[in-house]
Amino acid sequence: MTTKTAPPSPALTPEQLRRRSVFSGTIGAIVEWYEYTVYGTAAALVFGSLFFPSENEAVSQIAALASFGVGFLARPLGAFIAGHLGDRIGRKATLLITFTIMSLATAGIGLLPTYQQVGLMAPILLCVLRLAQGFAVGGEWGGAAIIAVENAPKGRRGFYGSWPQIGVSCGLLLGTAAVWLAQIVSGDQFDTWGWRLPFLVSIVLAAVGLYIRMRAVESPAFLEAKKEAEEHQLEEVAPIPVVFKYHKKSLLIAMFSRFAEAGNYYLFTVFMLSYVASTLDLPSSYGLTAVIIGSALNIIMIPIFGRISDTIGRKKTFFFGATVIAISAWPIFALIDSGNPWAIILGVAIFLTFGHPAVYSVLPAFYCELFPTKVRYTGISVGYQLAAILLAGFTPVIAQALVAWSGGYWPLVVVVVVTATIAAIAVAASKETKDVDLNAVEG
Repeated sequence: MTTKTAPPSPALTPEQLRRRSVFSGTIGAIVEWYEYTVYGTAAALVFGSLFFPSENEAVSQIAALASFGVGFLARPLGAFIAGHLGDRIGRKATLLITFTIMSLATAGIGLLPTYQQVGLMAPILLCVLRLAQGFAVGGEWGGAAIIAVENAPKGRRGFYGSWPQIGVSCGLLLGTAAVWLAQIVSGDQFDTWGWRLPFLVSIVLAAVGLYIRMRAVESPAFLEAKKEAEEHQLEEVAPIPVVFKYHKKSLLIAMFSRFAEAGNYYLFTVFMLSYVASTLDLPSSYGLTAVIIGSALNIIMIPIFGRISDTIGRKKTFFFGATVIAISAWPIFALIDSGNPWAIILGVAIFLTFGHPAVYSVLPAFYCELFPTKVRYTGISVGYQLAAILLAGFTPVIAQALVAWSGGYWPLVVVVVVTATIAAIAVAASKETKDVDLNAVEG
């Protein structure tokens, strides 16, 4: 598939074009991750009894958290397809496709019948829609990151690239808050119909997000690459085999550098909700409040660390975050396990204020600086999502099983320390990239 390129509207200044593109990527990320968070929160709180009923509550909970992980199985497929389209037809068009799929799947979940109403068909339909969510997110992150970074002015790619990451945290905050409000509105009826409200509200958010995303402009780097290919009548090559043949090292660095935050993020935001409510037998509001406060702090710190990475470099910023994650693992779990609501808030806040934002903020710029323009969408999407399927998707259910096996949280501390160390080693294997020319990255 080929597409003719056209320059952005001359009525807009370069700065206005940059802001519109960054805003589009950020808003799209907010809506999509709101929808993703709503599912994860509902899975932790109510999906076990509604879609996977069992005489053993622990079995139902594990099944519900496993359904959360199902979405990650489709992420690599979404990354492959969206990456191919993004490098061939453009970043903007691909993002519109992924956004639409995600929104339709989320609304569909809010309308699903439960196991009590239709039997086995209920969990089957739930998992199908969850797969659609995963497919969409598999192609979403890479496009949003590229739109922001490729439109960034010189010396500010870390800061601009951090904004789609803010969208992820905003989505977490809004999604968790939506479930919390739905609990208040529906009261004792939350398990009956209240859980549906956050899913159905996404229809309105999706309409707003789609309008904003349609007004975005294509990135200058992509337009330049397409123009050069058209002028020289270059044959378009499928980006996927190019990435695996010529950019294996960059792909491995991208994949393993995510280990610091990929699974650990869901450990402290999704599994923690289940751990507090089920294992510790505390009010679910304790965990929800901690995630809401932690997410708000995360939103503030992500652009700060993104800007810091433009000054001291991607590697130093990342190493700081990975170190914080590793050395704070045991204290965080000890705070959560105390059962004190303020201690739980503090524990989650440590991770979401210092560890996570330091490593997460640099990834968009760092990834874009690893791959050339013609395969950038494919390279960063595949690298990012391969890590997701290895770690993030099934981390909550694995954590639940480890706690049930060990009777404590010590195995989770080991997981956090090991994954953060692997990520640090991967980043150490790369060169510092903050000053590279995106258009000059070797292809």
